[in-house]
Amino acid sequence: MKTNHLVVIAMLAISWGCHSGTSSQPGPTGALRAGDEGMWTLDNLPVAYLKAQYDFVVSPEWVRHVQLSAVRFGGASGAFVSPEGLVLTNHHVALGQLQKLSTPGRNYVRDGFCADAREEELRCPDQELNVLVSMEEVTQRVVNAVDTKASEEQQNRQRKGEMARIEKESTDQTKLRSDVVSLYQGGEYWLYRYKKYTDVRLVMAPELQAAFFGGDYDNFTYPRFCLDFAFFRVYEDGKPVRVEHYLKWSQGGAKEGDLVFVAGHPGSTRRLRTVSQLEYDRDRRMPRSLRMLGRRRQVLGAYAARGEEQARQVQGHVFGVENSLKAITGEYEGLKDPAVFRRLASAEDSLRKEVMNRPELAGSTGGSWDRIAAALRKAVGREDELTYYPLRGSQLTDIAVQIVRHVVEVEKPNDSRYEEFRDSALDSLHRRLYSPAPIYPELEEHLLADTLSEARQALGGQDKLIVAALGGRDPQVVSHELVTGTRLADPAVRKTLVNGGRRAVEQSDDPLIVWARRLDPMWRELRDWQENHLQSVEVLEGHRIARARFAIHGRNAYPDATGTLRLSYGRVMGYESGTTRVPYKTTFLGLLDRAASFDGKAPFNLVPAVDKRRSNINLDTPLNFVTTNDIIGGNSGSPVVNRRGEYVGLIFDGNIQSLPWAYVYSDEAGRAIAVHSQAIVEVLRGVYQASELVKELVGE
Repeated sequence: MKTNHLVVIAMLAISWGCHSGTSSQPGPTGALRAGDEGMWTLDNLPVAYLKAQYDFVVSPEWVRHVQLSAVRFGGASGAFVSPEGLVLTNHHVALGQLQKLSTPGRNYVRDGFCADAREEELRCPDQELNVLVSMEEVTQRVVNAVDTKASEEQQNRQRKGEMARIEKESTDQTKLRSDVVSLYQGGEYWLYRYKKYTDVRLVMAPELQAAFFGGDYDNFTYPRFCLDFAFFRVYEDGKPVRVEHYLKWSQGGAKEGDLVFVAGHPGSTRRLRTVSQLEYDRDRRMPRSLRMLGRRRQVLGAYAARGEEQARQVQGHVFGVENSLKAITGEYEGLKDPAVFRRLASAEDSLRKEVMNRPELAGSTGGSWDRIAAALRKAVGREDELTYYPLRGSQLTDIAVQIVRHVVEVEKPNDSRYEEFRDSALDSLHRRLYSPAPIYPELEEHLLADTLSEARQALGGQDKLIVAALGGRDPQVVSHELVTGTRLADPAVRKTLVNGGRRAVEQSDDPLIVWARRLDPMWRELRDWQENHLQSVEVLEGHRIARARFAIHGRNAYPDATGTLRLSYGRVMGYESGTTRVPYKTTFLGLLDRAASFDGKAPFNLVPAVDKRRSNINLDTPLNFVTTNDIIGGNSGSPVVNRRGEYVGLIFDGNIQSLPWAYVYSDEAGRAIAVHSQAIVEVLRGVYQASELVKELVGE
């Protein structure tokens, strides 16, 4: 169903205390945190709490096993589930690769895919998977490289330069992907090293309708009935990789009341942001994002209406936009709830008072909150440029921008480049830039024309970037000329330009390259201004606040999500909604009932394979279930594991009540939603008749 904003507000107006039977513990701001809250880094797990509350002893061997079994899928998650390099994630995580592998004559998104033999597994055009091998704290090295008496702009450059040097040294020494990440708003810096896999092949994915049963109506709701899973296999040297660490399949799966863990890569939370940053999100960033997403949904809908092939081309785009609209709406309603905002403001007020009561902190940190607020006021003055200058939305224009910037940036010393062009990032960037995935000119022209129209409406026809981008002409005309004239749809052309360096790009007469060269100085000026006047202040002052928080409360809290591997713990548990109870699980019997209740009409229709072979399914088998685990976007595809480290479920969503978790967690009614491990085996065996895959998972 569509998100009912009033219902969300009512649900958020509940007490944010702990569930009965749980105890509180210090949270990110030093206030008491609720029940199972926390996305914990693996170096700082709440070991004592888990022993006291759940009688679970976290051993180093258990943590290491889970760490090396977990897989990062770009902006999502997954896990090894067999020693033969088999990886399990969500269908909606696989959606991009499914679309890239599809053709007008074969729609893997709609119809699904199942390889009958290893040689039939489909190589993905540009998928990269990462496994975290090691973590090393480098806080002191980064901090020592910064001259605290220098300007904020200089300090920002010094900090980024040292991070680049650390990454390059590590990459050169270990040949592993090496990323320096900032935790606790700059309170700590860690070097994360990853084993990188680039030969990734699709093994099996069900039909979109099976994975996304109920469509946007059921998105972010519960009860759910989704088979949102997909299997890939990792290869090295043309053979399936042999892995020592993988999650063995649980015989019984998750049961009510079980302690379970989610190991994944949550993308971004904002629980440590200052009140001024939260106000900026609530009053400016979120409303604007919702307006832009609403417009993009209409634009994509108009393109899809042109025909079946056009609808296929934008299927993934539509899913992403609708998902973002619903997610941001829930976050927005959460921040607009006075009770929620008062809680966040009260936590900040308490911390500020404690800082001011300590002379050693008051001098350095007392003004940090006000300086962040002042920087955000500057952002308001250039908000339209920050929003519309990037001209996002077209794959071809993004490629052109990357090429134009690439040849300039790589001529600079590594520690002076934009971070995406550092040596440690170039291999992954090139894989995306040279991807052979199809580009659809008609779609590109449609999206670019609207992006230019939207920017002109917001900025005005006399804005310098609009003048340079359009030259006084109609956006549709410019878009048509750029898309039909460019040769950048060919990966070989892109590679030739990059390998030719600055001279090749400066001499290129490709219309998109010429266009990007003309706009690049304005893009660079805005980015440099943003990094020097906004980012530098937020990072520097955020670092001071974080250090003050450590001094007062110690390191007994978790950092905001940053796309790095985290472990959350929770219980398999239903919840109360209004005057009724919501069960912890759904079953295949419930799936059939929901389809029948809507007379099998889309989006509540059964896929033919399920409908035809329903007699092969044990209808009492658990299908989806909910837990109190703390998750956010990026956890999609995360494994749910039990005390023994066995695979019991696959995270694919959260309910409506969980959407404000980006800012504040509550386990009263907020829940993570997962596909039950038994459901996956049940449909593989009974519906898709993938006996070899079942044997690989459970040995049957």
